[in-house]
Amino acid sequence: MQKKVLTEQALYYGDVAMPKDWDIDRDKLSGDILQSVIQNKDFPFSRTWDMLNTYMRDHVGLEYGFNLINKETWGNIYKPSETTIPLLNIDPVDLRNSPDYTLLYGVKVKDCMVRIHYEDNRRKGRSWDMPLTNNKFIMFPSTNMYYLTNNQKDSLNFVQTITYEYI
Repeated sequence: MQKKVLTEQALYYGDVAMPKDWDIDRDKLSGDILQSVIQNKDFPFSRTWDMLNTYMRDHVGLEYGFNLINKETWGNIYKPSETTIPLLNIDPVDLRNSPDYTLLYGVKVKDCMVRIHYEDNRRKGRSWDMPLTNNKFIMFPSTNMYYLTNNQKDSLNFVQTITYEYI
């Protein structure tokens, strides 16, 4: 008997474990998110964002053996007790130009949950819930619909999103 895996859907998550004295300045990232949301402008490039992005691309390349290039990036601010609408980072009628992976990074979060929807062959409508906390990341295929829930009632949650193309 032989087995051939035709498809696999992986979810990557964990700490952003930067080298000593190279920590991500989450205050700078949250300020950049706030600025881009208030001014309704693209997320600004910064050294801090570049450190996060480089760490993620290098980590995935070394640990899992595939390379990523950037598609888009933006930050979101979630109000207390807010649940997003279901989010999907692909264009179903233009898959060729859609991202392959979505990365969520907890910049400043408290009691935040991410629900990722997926299908397991004929078992449709499955979901996986995962907490998103400070300095943690969750990366998953962009074809998966997801939403975030800010469960607490007293502070904003800042989340950085980066989409990637697999090469």
